[in-house]
Amino acid sequence: MKRRNFFSAAALIGLTGCSSFYYGDKPGATWFPTDLIEANHRAVDALLANAPLDAQHPVMVATLVQVDRLSESSRLGRIFSEQIAGRMVQRGVRVVELKLRDSVALQRDQGELLLSREVREVSQSHDAQAVVVGTYAASASALYISLKLVTPVGNAVVAAHNYAVPMDENVRVLLASGGLRY
Repeated sequence: MKRRNFFSAAALIGLTGCSSFYYGDKPGATWFPTDLIEANHRAVDALLANAPLDAQHPVMVATLVQVDRLSESSRLGRIFSEQIAGRMVQRGVRVVELKLRDSVALQRDQGELLLSREVREVSQSHDAQAVVVGTYAASASALYISLKLVTPVGNAVVAAHNYAVPMDENVRVLLASGGLRY
């Protein structure tokens, strides 16, 4: 009997101590953040489902940018790109790490921004078959993300996926690092 009570108490402490966060004006409220990693992993899985990729050639992943300001990103755009690149590697896709290259427009607090005129040049120097590019836009209730797998020659879109995550406090904080307030 004592052993069962111990495990019940330990489980209760584990559930309440590790998984709840308080945000907002409701004392004692429990908030569970959106699993952004899972959302980005599902998006990559969907993007790769119909992508005609050759395992011999790598892919590049550019930093996701704000749809209205294509030369700007945020902490959200940078971490989403990291999660997307990581999932692609998990799925067996070779990915070029752009942060290690001088030839990419790496701007402080922005990430690896690939302008269309640079895509062909940078991808050819890495023998990349495609580049993942993406945009995001925020509304009052959701963040909308659009990913595209683009060939560097001709800028043809060979795969695309759109998804959304709830606009919760976690997403707002990540967006605010790019100067946006939601």
